[in-house]
Amino acid sequence: MKTLTELMRHLNRPGAVELALISGRNPMVKLATGAFEALDPTSLTVEVLQGMLSTLVGEARATTVSDKPSQWALRLEGLGPVIVGALRRGDVLNVRVVRTEPAAGAPTPRPPAPAPTATPAPSAQRPASPKPSKGVQILPTEKQAPAPAAPPAEPPPPAPEPVAEVPQGPRLVVRPESARNLTMLLEDARTVGASDLHVVAGRPPLFRLVGELLPHGDPLPPETVETMLLPHIPERLRPVLDREGSCDFSLDLGQSGRFRVNVSRQRTGYKGCFRLIPREIPTLESLGLPVDIAKATHHHQGLIVVTGPSGHGKTSTLAAIVNRINCETTHHVLTVEDPVEYLHPRRRALLSQREVGTHTRSFATALKGSLREDPDVILVGELRDTETVRMALSASETGHLLVSTMNTPSAAKTIDRLIDLFPPGDQAQVRMTLASSLRLIVSQRLLPSADRQSMVVAAELLPGSVALGNLIRDNKTYQIPSLQQRGKSLGIVRFDDSLADLVRSGKTTLEIAKAYAESPDELEAVVTGKRPGAPPEGPPSPDGGKLLSKMGNLLNRKSA
Repeated sequence: MKTLTELMRHLNRPGAVELALISGRNPMVKLATGAFEALDPTSLTVEVLQGMLSTLVGEARATTVSDKPSQWALRLEGLGPVIVGALRRGDVLNVRVVRTEPAAGAPTPRPPAPAPTATPAPSAQRPASPKPSKGVQILPTEKQAPAPAAPPAEPPPPAPEPVAEVPQGPRLVVRPESARNLTMLLEDARTVGASDLHVVAGRPPLFRLVGELLPHGDPLPPETVETMLLPHIPERLRPVLDREGSCDFSLDLGQSGRFRVNVSRQRTGYKGCFRLIPREIPTLESLGLPVDIAKATHHHQGLIVVTGPSGHGKTSTLAAIVNRINCETTHHVLTVEDPVEYLHPRRRALLSQREVGTHTRSFATALKGSLREDPDVILVGELRDTETVRMALSASETGHLLVSTMNTPSAAKTIDRLIDLFPPGDQAQVRMTLASSLRLIVSQRLLPSADRQSMVVAAELLPGSVALGNLIRDNKTYQIPSLQQRGKSLGIVRFDDSLADLVRSGKTTLEIAKAYAESPDELEAVVTGKRPGAPPEGPPSPDGGKLLSKMGNLLNRKSA
């Protein structure tokens, strides 16, 4: 392995922009063309990289690196002013060194993030921190800059404006050689924290990071994509792909982890979408969901529905609910999925995981047979059609707790969708069943965090209650939004209230939350404390101020 001094010399090369040092990877230098070049065949270890960082910024600063990006402005002998960024997530340490004065032949670079999934934030000044090693000097700040002498010399270049003040989207840094190797692409997708990987004929591989699709490498020829995808399709699904044009399955690549895969044909050739399944079973707390969801799992029978758009974490929420039951009870949990995603370990409960197409023909067939398998909890991957919903409602009435998902935008729309799936002659009976068996509806959305480097969840909770049951039974579901506004004592959480909590806690910004809110103006009023459309405050007159104050108090009493 080359020493830090040998690696830093590459920043003096013509066209060199930055030095990327990631544990578990080869050290790389980024050129002005955007390409990365490996500098050493040996991968960096965390210990070696930690020592390099200590040499650059001092041991005290190096030990403070965490999952929150840090950034320092330094002056290095032989290089001049540089920006050093660092980020550590789990076992991965990422260090970036960027020149603020370009080498010969290189354009002025923009300081990038220190990590593939985070934008560096300037760390607070620490006057008591020890000085870095010999040859490294901290750039003087504006207050520390010496007064200009006569004759005035050229002042040192000022530190660049911190990028973190204007949050940018995630940056993608993966191995250049992985562009045509599917296994390496999937490993890189997991390393950078992507949620999905798209491999499409005629397009470069695309990583979905924080909702954005970021390309990597050159466009893939149709023959290359076919060679990458077809060997991984199970034999039983080859006829399905030929007949229907698409197929779904799960893929287990050992150390690379598990993936939910969809392979389909489209205009330019084959296309593969790989959803990354985390290695660890999530919990409600780790997902950022309300722990009140766990209360619904204490029911011995009924229906729990998790809703939201596709790709917004419904499967992870189901896995967290099952994990809670698996850890706390001795129930028999039967899951029916297409395909099986999370593999639940053996704990207190008995788990039977069945896959549609492998262990059963369809959801409805599995539900019909499950009533004779002595289950306590039945998990159905998705309520897709009338027959499946009919069997699910029947199971929820016969002493089973049924948990499932639907692709609906809100809790109220979920109830309407469940009823509208049936013909008019059956809807009265369906309303009666829902009114008595519905235990909880969770409607969730994922939205970017405040720094746009991760996703946070906003959840709407609509627990079953007598008031809700009466509205469903009497066909007055249009009054559910009104019930949600006054139902906090019933455990109801409105979606906009969840967004407001995320903004107040600093997990996201008001601008981002308003893009997802049902009532953006109301959300802004709740967060800022100002009524929507209120005129700007001015200096009141001595008498007029008192009169306006009395009128405002009177209006508040009437509205309350």
